[in-house]
Amino acid sequence: MKLLVIEDDAKTAALMQKGLTADGFSVDVCEDGTQALSLVSSAPVHDAIILDVMLPGVDGWTILSRLRDSGLTTPVLMLTARDAVEQRVKGLSLGADDYIVKPFALSELTARIHTVLRRARGGLSEDLRYDDVLLDRRRRRVTRAGDPIDLSGKEFMLLQLLMEHQDQVLTRTFIAERVWDVKYEGDSNVVDVNIRRLRSKLDDPYPRKLIHTVRGRGYVIR
Repeated sequence: MKLLVIEDDAKTAALMQKGLTADGFSVDVCEDGTQALSLVSSAPVHDAIILDVMLPGVDGWTILSRLRDSGLTTPVLMLTARDAVEQRVKGLSLGADDYIVKPFALSELTARIHTVLRRARGGLSEDLRYDDVLLDRRRRRVTRAGDPIDLSGKEFMLLQLLMEHQDQVLTRTFIAERVWDVKYEGDSNVVDVNIRRLRSKLDDPYPRKLIHTVRGRGYVIR
């Protein structure tokens, strides 16, 4: 999942980027309201936006209002230093999906992001299942045949992507763009290396193999 953090305090933005990246998100940061509005309006590629109210150039309320007026439905979580009821009501009335008051714990921010993303997916189940594999999105846990599988953040995202597209062949380009947020170069082996690592944990200990290579095309779980 790709997030956009719009926050002018460099320290706060860096902490959020580090923490959310560790939780498996791909995170872009923008510190200026005018720049953020141009970025989001021209290229709405993010799954959710974390938007500070107090920004230089254009404030968060204006950004939110313009985004909703343009028809953008991307979930927006507002950051505010004010806990007044009228501030919360204003954000929700302008189309915010949730809000969080500074200072906040990163764990609470992460939980709220997962909540707005789940709402945006129409209440999609937090669990993904394929064969005897269970992936718990919220707790970020994976089991196979009841056995816990210890995955890194990128391995988790890779497996989640494969399970979200069960029986569909995913190209290396598609995987690289969704998991690493980079354009795939033909001579890069980052996808292949991580597929091998994932297989060593998810497939090698079990008789039935789930992750398959489709020569000349990519990878599929089936």
